[in-house]
Amino acid sequence: MPPLDYNRAADYTEALEARLVDRLDTDFVVSRRGILGGLGLAGGAALTGLGGSAMGQGAGSDDDDSGFGARGEYENTRFDPHEFLTQFNTGRDGQDNVPQRVFEENGQTVREFEFTAVDTTVEIAPGVEFSAWTYNGQVPGPTLRVTEGDLVRIRFTNGSSNPHTIHPHLRNLRPEMDGIPQNGPGELDTGESFTYEWQANPMGVHLYHCHSSPLKEHVHRGLYGAIIVDPDPERVREHPEEYVPYHPSQITDALREDLVETAKRRNYEFIQRNDYDLNELVMVMNGFDTNFDVDNEVYAVNTRAFAYGVGRTDGNGNWQAGETKRPIQIDRNDRQRIYLVNATEFDPINSLHTHSQFYDYYDHGTTLTPTHQTIDTVMQCQAQRGILELDYSDHEPGLYMFHAHQSEFAELGWMSFFEVV
Repeated sequence: MPPLDYNRAADYTEALEARLVDRLDTDFVVSRRGILGGLGLAGGAALTGLGGSAMGQGAGSDDDDSGFGARGEYENTRFDPHEFLTQFNTGRDGQDNVPQRVFEENGQTVREFEFTAVDTTVEIAPGVEFSAWTYNGQVPGPTLRVTEGDLVRIRFTNGSSNPHTIHPHLRNLRPEMDGIPQNGPGELDTGESFTYEWQANPMGVHLYHCHSSPLKEHVHRGLYGAIIVDPDPERVREHPEEYVPYHPSQITDALREDLVETAKRRNYEFIQRNDYDLNELVMVMNGFDTNFDVDNEVYAVNTRAFAYGVGRTDGNGNWQAGETKRPIQIDRNDRQRIYLVNATEFDPINSLHTHSQFYDYYDHGTTLTPTHQTIDTVMQCQAQRGILELDYSDHEPGLYMFHAHQSEFAELGWMSFFEVV
C-alpha cells in the first residue's frame, strides 16, 4: 500500500493552494490576469487575481472580480518547473531560449551562453502572475553546467527597463568580471551589452545573480540562477587532497581511485556516456512578495507554488492529461541527486526536509565526500547551496513528501512529493 493515499494527497494540495491564492487578495478590484503594480518595490501589488476555485473557496466565474480562489491548473506555458528540474545548459545542448555553443580557444574549453534581461510576468500560483525581472524570460534563470577549468563566457544584453548585472559565485580572478556596480562595466543600462568571462572554479553547485542596487529588489524580482561546475576526474586523480578534508598523507591509492570514480559520477559528460542509475534534479528555493511589503506571501521550489504537489491520478504513475501540478516521479532503482540553491529574499533561512528518508549532504558541493551524513533536514541562508544524495531503493512505491521545515513556507507553496515507482 502506498505510504499516503493519492486522493487524500490531492485534496490536501488543493486545499492548501486554495487558501494560498485566497490570501493573495489585495485591496484592488482587478480583472483576471490584470497586471498590478509598477517596477519598484514600493510600486504596489504585482499579481493578478482570478475568480474560479477548484475547492469552491472564494469562488466566482472568470467575469466575477469579487474574490480570489485556486483555479486548479497553471495556464502559462512559457515555463515548466517539471522540465526545469533536468534542464542543463552545457554549451552543447540545453534550452531553446538559451543560445549556446562550446569550442576550444587557446587550449581551453570555452562554454558560451547568451543572456538577455527581460521584464515579464511569471505565474507563481494558478492564475496569479508576478511582475518579474528575468534572465531569458524565466525564473529561476537557466541552469548552466560546465566542468572545472572551463572558461564560461556570457554575452549579456540588458533588455530590461532597469540597470542590471550578472555576478557569479565563482573563484573570480578578474575584478572587472565580478558583475558589481563598482567594477568593470558596472551596471548595464537598457540596451547595453557586455561579455562576462569566468573561470569555472571551484567544483560544486553555485549561484549567479544580479548585483545592481537595491540588491534585495533585483534578487527578489527573479534575477538569479544556478551554475553547476562538475569535477574533472583527471584533475581529481592528480590533486585528490583538494577534494576531501584529508591531509595528503592520508590519501591511499585505493582512496584516490574511489575519488576519481566519484568525480566521474558527478560529471555530466561521463554520466551521459555511462549507465550510472542516477537521476539529477535542480531545485531553487524562492519566495515572492506579491504586495511589496518586504514580506513574502508565496514560497516555492522553482517558482510555482505546489508545482510538485498531487493532482489526479490512477495511482499507478499515470497522471491525468494536462496536469500542471504533479509529484516528481522517480525510479526507486536510481540514486537521486538534488542540486539545491536558496535564492529566497526577505527570510534569513530556508530548508528542505524529506519524509521517511535521510540523505547525505555536500555543502556547496565543493567536496567529494559528504559534509553531513544521514540527515533529513538541511537549512540554507540566502545564496547557500549544496548537493543532496538520496536512495529510495528499499522503499515501497508511493508518495513521499518533502518540504521546507518552516511550516509557514510549506503551507504557502513550498510543499512537494516524490512519487517512487
